[in-house]
Amino acid sequence: MRKSKKLVALALSAVMVIGSLAACGSSDSDKKTDNSDKNNDNNNSNNEASYDEVSEQLYNENLGEFYKLYTQAKKAETISERFALMAISEAKFLESAVMLPTTTLGGRYAISRTVPNSKSTILWGNDNYRTHNLLVTTELIKEADRAEMKAKWQEVKGSGEYDTWVKQYLKDKGYTLKDTYNYIYTEDPVTWDVLSTSLQSDSEPIIQTYDGLMEYDDENELKPALAESYTVSEDGLKYTFKLRAGLKWVDSQGREVADVKADDFVAGMQHMMDAAGGLEYLVQGVIVNADEYINHKVTDFKEVGVKAVDDLTVEYTLIEPNDFFLTMLGYGIFAPMSRTYYESQGGKFGSEFDSSAADYNYGKTQDNIAYCGPYLVTNATEKNTIVFKANESYWNKDNVNIKTLTWLYNDGSDATKAYNDTISNVVDGCSLTTSAIEVAKKEGVFDTYSYVSDTDSTTYSVLANINRQSYANSNDSKTVVSKQTDEQKKLASAALKNVHFRRAVAFAIDRGSYNAQGVGEDIKLLSLRNTYTPGNFVQLAEDVTIDINGKATEFKAGTNYGEIVQAQLDADGVKIKAWDKTADEGAGSSDGFEGWYNPQNAVEELNAALTELEKDGIKVDENNPVVLDMPYASNAEVYVNRANAIKKSVEDALGGKVKVNLVECKDTSEWLYAGYHAKTGEEANYDLYDCTGWSPDYGDPASYLDTFLPDYAGYVTKNIGIY
Repeated sequence: MRKSKKLVALALSAVMVIGSLAACGSSDSDKKTDNSDKNNDNNNSNNEASYDEVSEQLYNENLGEFYKLYTQAKKAETISERFALMAISEAKFLESAVMLPTTTLGGRYAISRTVPNSKSTILWGNDNYRTHNLLVTTELIKEADRAEMKAKWQEVKGSGEYDTWVKQYLKDKGYTLKDTYNYIYTEDPVTWDVLSTSLQSDSEPIIQTYDGLMEYDDENELKPALAESYTVSEDGLKYTFKLRAGLKWVDSQGREVADVKADDFVAGMQHMMDAAGGLEYLVQGVIVNADEYINHKVTDFKEVGVKAVDDLTVEYTLIEPNDFFLTMLGYGIFAPMSRTYYESQGGKFGSEFDSSAADYNYGKTQDNIAYCGPYLVTNATEKNTIVFKANESYWNKDNVNIKTLTWLYNDGSDATKAYNDTISNVVDGCSLTTSAIEVAKKEGVFDTYSYVSDTDSTTYSVLANINRQSYANSNDSKTVVSKQTDEQKKLASAALKNVHFRRAVAFAIDRGSYNAQGVGEDIKLLSLRNTYTPGNFVQLAEDVTIDINGKATEFKAGTNYGEIVQAQLDADGVKIKAWDKTADEGAGSSDGFEGWYNPQNAVEELNAALTELEKDGIKVDENNPVVLDMPYASNAEVYVNRANAIKKSVEDALGGKVKVNLVECKDTSEWLYAGYHAKTGEEANYDLYDCTGWSPDYGDPASYLDTFLPDYAGYVTKNIGIY
């Protein structure tokens, strides 16, 4: 029985290699999706288990140990104990092999005119999308100069000195700064309402239009933005923010529509909960009565711990002290919204909220929102151009470096278009596909200007569907249709429910070969990731002793998260290398090496799976192989090549007992609807799928692990076919 009516989401992404920063965004759940009426528990006259009951059973069988340990971690007495216990739970999650981490953003060759570290590079939230402080030169930046600037940033970060230093450095080196930035984008926003979406492709453009209370600067220091100051109560439960005076809301043409008031943060939070766009779970268990309001146990929003003390003072009341609360403020769920403008667009609150109402226009286009940020959107033409112009009413307009920001659409079908556009000054940077690398070398560009981009906190993956229900796309039953026979469907379903089979497939995927299709052979390992949460995402602040398989195990202060994950994997004897203490020049990392692909381990796991399946009367051999559907986008060479790399490595490693059937998607839209846009697990149209990823909302491993919670509470859980 479903206990919750929420869907949760963040920035699920499919890697797009055509731009230096381009990535396709989250899943498309803009609206609250409640299937309770549709399912009605799915009970029928034959008393078959309902979809929810099957989901619960499969979750407990495959992720039950992870969930038990993760729940314990949330009850830890200290932050360090919490991190250590979360690492233990992550090890159990990785062992389940419902998800194979593959790559992260970055770690690929690129050329660019953007100055390194001239905007936030924080690993969580949305502030790293903000571009108003970005520095862009008229010339491509040489790799040697880029390296020197990055080294200086590492030296002075936190001091506030980098911006002044780098501007003088660029001048001395003969570079000229400009006030325009042309950027590649790959997917249009579905809505302009940041409070009702979980899409990265929505959040990235919308964040240019508003400011939050606090924001991370170019040295990744959290600084006041719309707030000029804040205080925290002695018990850590009340955060009080004082707004700057004179802040204005304007429309898309720059005409003033209202003053920015503390009540706009209250209105924004209530609308976010009403709209249930997928991120409301972030404040459940954090802000007083947020969960109760979302689940309709409290109907008066005045009982929720967000209130305007006066026009310039907003106060948040937490359920318990929260060490990462401030890190959450850079995310869209804390965005302000002009109450009066929202109501002028047909918006209502509480039980009266109805985004399908005839007079509801809020967020439908860039002309249906109010702006209090650095830019106004003056043009948004689908699959073409989005233009941002500086907002003359912006409180910090004198410090906006980029006056015109232009996004240009690229669908990735031409492997060298982004490179050619960069060279000809149409766009200001791109990552280099394997085809573009060859052109850059011939033209003498590669050796001087190419650099390897930094990796980030985004984790991409291959997902295994353990409860497949759909064999065609849910939005159009005539697209991406499986050719599996009924017997093949049954066999694949049984096999994917077996943990040893899933591990066999995971160990059989040559991720290096897969990644090389986009980044080239010589750096194919740099952007491989071996965990879900990056191994150096957090460290212990104090010594911690925890139980690992009945043995008290001490981890010293300074221990990285990934080292603890590895300790549990080793104790369990599961042959995953999640952490390499020698990686990253001896600092240790979960990135940059191959910790999964091992044909010998794959065969061992397959044999264990076949033994268990045979006990259930299921025989698998070369004459009766497990056939797994994997959709891919055929309109881009890199996706075709990556899909074929998976097919070849799996079939070679597993001796013909497993076949990967590549199901053609004629364009990226069909590929996305195969699973990226799935609202529930029932719509996941694949056995294996590689068009998903995750980037964190705040600085805690929970931001990753929460995505695989049960009972419709974990957003990515649906991508393994349940809930």
